[in-house]
Amino acid sequence: MEALHIEPSDDTPKIYFEPEVDLYVIEGKSLPENAIDFYQPVFDWTTKFLNSKEAPSNFVLNFKLDYFNTASSKQIAKLLRILEICNVSQNVLIKWYYDKEDTDMLKAGTRYSNLIKLKFEFPVNIESNID
Repeated sequence: MEALHIEPSDDTPKIYFEPEVDLYVIEGKSLPENAIDFYQPVFDWTTKFLNSKEAPSNFVLNFKLDYFNTASSKQIAKLLRILEICNVSQNVLIKWYYDKEDTDMLKAGTRYSNLIKLKFEFPVNIESNID
């Protein structure tokens, strides 16, 4: 399946879903004017990929967000729900990166982990690996 790459803007995160190297990252700020429209291609790609024969045995989604607004929060929850019900959900891991000083981002990830039946890890964000 083809990769999904969406370049970041001042208001939207970088989306880097690359099956060839088994790397899936949402990174940056997420406060798009229309969060539903922005995230729809992510939902479509994820649903198609994780319910296909090409789905990996283990899927790690890396969230490296600096900030997200309420509209994005709802779309992130929708994406996590898609992962929760996909064919390989038992092998999905969410890595929710946060800066050591940003306890709000850690709390946001913890709230999702309490609502969604997926495995979560909370590594401290050091630097971006995606350029």
